[in-house]
Amino acid sequence: MKTVLITGACGGIGKATALYFADLGWNVIATMICVEKAAALEKVPSISCFELDVTSTDSIEKCKEAILQKYTTIDVVINNAGIGYRSFVELSEDSKIDAIVDVNYLGVVKVCRSFIPAFRKQNQGLFINITSIAGLVNLPLGSFYHSTKHAVESFSECMAYEVKDFNIGVATVQFGNTPSNFQKNVSKCPESSIPSYDCLMQKINSLLEKKTKKNKDLKADIVEKIFEIANHPPRNFKRYTIGFDANFLNILRKRLGYQLFSRIIRKSVF
Repeated sequence: MKTVLITGACGGIGKATALYFADLGWNVIATMICVEKAAALEKVPSISCFELDVTSTDSIEKCKEAILQKYTTIDVVINNAGIGYRSFVELSEDSKIDAIVDVNYLGVVKVCRSFIPAFRKQNQGLFINITSIAGLVNLPLGSFYHSTKHAVESFSECMAYEVKDFNIGVATVQFGNTPSNFQKNVSKCPESSIPSYDCLMQKINSLLEKKTKKNKDLKADIVEKIFEIANHPPRNFKRYTIGFDANFLNILRKRLGYQLFSRIIRKSVF
C-alpha cells in the first residue's frame, strides 16, 4: 500500500486529492496548518491528519518525526499549500509579500529539504510541486503570485538534478483557475485614489471570476492527473500542464513571443 503526503490538504485541490488517493487504496498523510478543519478527512480510515506549517522549519521537522514514527515509507510528497495576493506593486504591503513568498516558495523549499533524507534513505520517492499557469506565463496583477510560482518551477528543475542519483523524481503541475476556496481567499490591495488601478482591478477580478466558473470540471481532471503522475513517476524532471486555459496560454506565449502575447493580453484586459 503506497503512501502520499499532501500539504494544504484541508480544502480545495488538496482535500479533493487526499480523498481521491484514499478512495483508490493509498495511505494519505493530510497536513494542514489547522487540524480542526480536517473533520471530513479524519472520518476516512486511510487518511491521517497532521498539523504542519510550511513556513516553519520547526513545525515541518516536528511533523516529519511524527509521520515517520507511523509510516516506514513515504512514496510521494505533494506540495500543494499556497495562497494568493493580487496587488499593484505600488500598493503592495510588506506583510502580504512576505506571506506569499513564505508559503508559496519557501514552503516548498523547506518541505522538500526536510523529506529528501527520508527519500534518499529508502532510495525512492517523488515530489509533485503544484505551481500554476502563473508559473509559465505572466499576466496583469500577478507580480507576486506569478513570481513565487516561477520560482517553484526553477527550484524544482534545479533540485531534480541533485536527487536523480537517489531515484528521487521531481515534477511540477500547472493549471488555470479552478472552482475552489482559493480564489475566495486571495488577498487584494484596497481600492485606491488612482482610477486606472481601480478599473484594472475590477476587470481582472471579473475575468478571473468568469474563468473560474467556466472551469467547473477542471478540479476532477487535476486530481486524476496528479494520481496518474504519482502512480507512474517520471524518470526525469517533467512539467504537466492541465486544462484548456493553461495549455492554450502556454502554447500561445511560446509561439508568439512576448510582444505579440502581451498585445493580446492588453486587448483582452484594457
